[in-house]
This record gives sequence, C-alpha cells and structure tokens, in this order.
Amino acid sequence: MSLFKKLFPALVAVAVSIAAPAIAAEITDVTGRRIELELPAKRVLLGEARQIHVAAALKGERVFDTIVGWRDDLIKKDPDSYTAYRECFPTIADLPLFGYIPSGDFSLEAAIALKPDVLTLNLEAQQAVEESGFIEKAAAAGIAVVFLDFRVDPAKNSVKSVEILGELFGAKERAKEFIAWRQAQIALVTDRLAAVGAIKRPKVFIERSPGITGETACCRTFGPANFGEMVEKAGGHNIGSDVAATTFVDLNPEQLVVADPDHVIITGSNWAAESDVNQFVNVGRGADPAAARERLAALMRRPGFTTLTAVKEGRVHAVWHQFYGAPYEFVPIQQFAKWFHPELFADIDPDRTFREFHEKFLPVAYRPGYFVSLPQGGE
Repeated sequence: MSLFKKLFPALVAVAVSIAAPAIAAEITDVTGRRIELELPAKRVLLGEARQIHVAAALKGERVFDTIVGWRDDLIKKDPDSYTAYRECFPTIADLPLFGYIPSGDFSLEAAIALKPDVLTLNLEAQQAVEESGFIEKAAAAGIAVVFLDFRVDPAKNSVKSVEILGELFGAKERAKEFIAWRQAQIALVTDRLAAVGAIKRPKVFIERSPGITGETACCRTFGPANFGEMVEKAGGHNIGSDVAATTFVDLNPEQLVVADPDHVIITGSNWAAESDVNQFVNVGRGADPAAARERLAALMRRPGFTTLTAVKEGRVHAVWHQFYGAPYEFVPIQQFAKWFHPELFADIDPDRTFREFHEKFLPVAYRPGYFVSLPQGGE
C-alpha cells in the first residue's frame, strides 16, 4: 500500500467514488458480435473465473470492485490460484458461484438477481449458448453477453480478448501495457530463433492432463493451436500438428512410438477436486517439485513410453496446465525454448520472467513450481 493511501484513506475513497461515469459504447467480441453497453461496466459476471488471471493484471488491487459473481472453475480446476487471491481478498469467498452453461448447471435466474451489466463467456461455449437462446434471454434482463477466447485460437483472439477486458474494466491503457510486455517476452525467443535461421527442431509430444481421469490412459495432445503453437514458437516441432488441425487430438500408443519424440511434455495442475485416479502431476503455484517428479516418472512407465528416445535420454518435463487458458504463454514459450535449445537460450530465466510479471502487474505474490523435469537418465 502506498504512503498516500496510508495517510489519506478518506481522500482515496472519495477519488474512487468520483471516477469517470460510464458512457454508452459499442464493443465487438471475438465472434464478431457487436454489443452495446455502458463502459466501464459497473457490475461484471465472469463466466469463467480463470479470466481473473487477466482481469487482475489490468485492475490490480481493485480487480474485485466490480465483479459480482463468477463460475466455479477456479476453485475446482485451479485451487492454488484461488487460494492466492482469497488470501489477498478474503471477501471473494462470499462471491456467488455459477456453473457452466453448456453443462446445463448455470442458473440465469440467479444471475439476473445479481443485476450484472455484462457476462463474459469463453468462445467454446458459443454453440451451446446460441442454440439455447441464452443471449436473447440475458438481453431481455439487461445483461450483455461478451465472448472472449484465450484457448481455442489464442493466436487470433488473445490480444482482442485482453483489449475487451480492458474496456469492460475501464483499464484500456493498462491493457495496452500488458499486451506490449507480453509480446516483448515472446519476442525474446522468436526474434532469436529468426536471427539464427535454419535450426534443428526437436520433435515434441505434449500430452494433455494425463492422470486426471482413468477413462483415457493415453494420449490426448494438441494440434497447431494452444500448447501446440507454443511448442512451435519455442523452436520445436509439435507432432500433434502432423495428425490433426483441431485444438485437441487423440493419438494411440502405437502412433506415439512411431513418432518417437525427442521431448515429452505433460500438462499438470492441482486437480484433487476433480480427479478419479489422482495420478496427475501437480505443478503450479507453490507446488512441491519432488512430488511432481515422482508422479511424472510414474506416468513415463506406461506402456510404450519407456521405448521413447525422450524418456531414455532424459528429456521429460511437466508444465502448468492453466497456461493454456490465459495469455501467460510467454512463460512456457521461454521454458520450452530452454528445454529445446539450452545453449541458445541459456541466459533466459522463465522463473524470473514470471516473478517480474507478478511484481509488475498482479496483486498476488509469486511462488514458483510451474515446471519440473526428470533428471538426466530417468528417475
């Protein structure tokens, strides 16, 4: 807290209360829909709570001033981040929680009771939302629906989505600063690769959330977008892109053995609230690296994995799964680059980068734990 805030809290309160009034405006969301509403929004309902990773970077200590409710996904899918924000903002424990519209457990009536100006939704919910007539029902209650996307086609939509949140939260200049800083961190890798020119790109298999459920043992991966795109930007070759152009694609173990990747990366998080087998690799804020490595080593003992070049030569890693739904991809891009081309990127420190990002943009303190690797030679 600044010295001014400590000495003159009443003046700060007055300054906040006489902030610029909302004005009628039109924004275009990532689907191309034009939405009329007053900006900045006074009451925001987050259709995905994990959008807080962006909203907090834009509003800092005042991020929850206008949020009146959010989806329950942060608690279920990213509880370590939820804990970090609850420690800084204890009252968020009382924020109303909502389910997921495509799953049928979102109550429009309960949302209306909170009188939000706007509801932000993820792009992957678009079809279910439109087919159910939800947008029209919400509009009749005075709620604007705005689609964002950090997951389906982040290369196309991430910047636009940050800009939209900047408008909704009255933080347009901060959004510009965030976008520029993010791009500069990505360019540290992509510009260096471009300067080198032709370079051997290692084959990379990145597996989506193994060990979270017993329904599939292997091997869901990413196509050209999302983590697949991060692999390519970091100077690797994503083998999932050879199979499909979709966001996700399922390989069978035989395909994996034939591809024989040079690196294996799995995505992990704290999924204790959702997992039915509890074999996932828990990486993320404050995660225990020794425990994560034990889980990672166990996953490499599945059929087919022990024959892979990556496993035999000790190039096996885990990355925080939640990077895939926030425009924080500059962190894994830097880490992947160090894994793929350690000599070329010896001076880059992704942990330092993410710490600096927290200090510059976020109201929560940084704690490491977002990556682990198996030691050379296996376990």
